[in-house]
Amino acid sequence: MSNVVIDQYAVIGNPIEHSKSPIIHGMFAQQTEDAMSYDTILSPIDEFAATVAEFQQQGGKGLNVTVPFKEQAWELADELSDYAQAAGAVNTLVFKEDGSIYGANTDGIGLIRDLTANYNIELQDKRVLLLGAGGAAKGVVQPLLEQKIKCLIIANRTKERAETLAADFTPFATNLGAEIRGGSYNDLREQGQFDLIINATAASLQGIMPPMPESCLYEKSDCYDLMYGNRPTAFEYWCEDNGAALVANGLGMLVEQAAESYFIWRGRQPDTKSVLNSFLAGVS
Repeated sequence: MSNVVIDQYAVIGNPIEHSKSPIIHGMFAQQTEDAMSYDTILSPIDEFAATVAEFQQQGGKGLNVTVPFKEQAWELADELSDYAQAAGAVNTLVFKEDGSIYGANTDGIGLIRDLTANYNIELQDKRVLLLGAGGAAKGVVQPLLEQKIKCLIIANRTKERAETLAADFTPFATNLGAEIRGGSYNDLREQGQFDLIINATAASLQGIMPPMPESCLYEKSDCYDLMYGNRPTAFEYWCEDNGAALVANGLGMLVEQAAESYFIWRGRQPDTKSVLNSFLAGVS
């Protein structure tokens, strides 16, 4: 009897100890009966490329990439998916047999599936506010615009980064009949209320609330934090205190984008509902 080869996968980031990805992909592997392992890799901030290279040299098949390395992963890839190319950020790496690296971005797909399938949120013609202009934000702009939203406002501490991100997607938004603008948090005082507010900053992991004015939110606003933790984030607490209609974090997005990554790696689409139900039932 031949020995079974265990394919190696992992998630790389800094911080990484909070990640639920190993549990999720372990459940996926059980569903599909795939022989694979999935671990966490804590990469030093200034040694991402070297850490990836070491994993690849040791026979690793693929990596998920989380904060703060998604833009560096984009630079590493030899070939990019359409979403990754547009976003300038990668959250899924595939190491091919010829040694080349394929980079994809499944974050936007995961977000849209979670919002529409799991929370039944209708996005068409909605006013959307996106907090942050880094790799996490870049990954969701195009998929959000594809939902035919009315407008997308991007706010960031560094105003220029938000303006640049908005400018990058202006032709795409115009073709879809949507408005897109970037600015600072202070600019939000003049923007009125939003139907959906998405926090794409990493501040939640440090317990910091982005300086968003209360005027952005009203009783029908849905609020979504791309990050998640063992307790509600500072953003979630703030939105609950200010009367949001829905407050959610990125756990569902994590499961949905992981399923898309799994499909890219293994050619199988795992069931996400059972995994989400397991977490709701107390799996940690």
